[in-house]
Amino acid sequence: EISLGLVGSEMCIRDRNTADITELEKLNGVGPKTAQAIIDFRNAQGGFTSPDQLLAIKGIGEKTLEKMRDQIVVK
Repeated sequence: EISLGLVGSEMCIRDRNTADITELEKLNGVGPKTAQAIIDFRNAQGGFTSPDQLLAIKGIGEKTLEKMRDQIVVK
């Protein structure tokens, strides 16, 4: 399961998909609207299982996903 969250100054995995809007905005290429869209998607889908699911979110395309990919960890 993927979870987006902050540990120190680095985005990394958290136990549950619980990152808030402020934490998500620290991902490369993510502003307030996209952060809220990530939260809305997460709430509707029950969490993320793959970073590629972020492509389903308006405002996140291949280039944006590549910018943030090293900040996202899947376990």
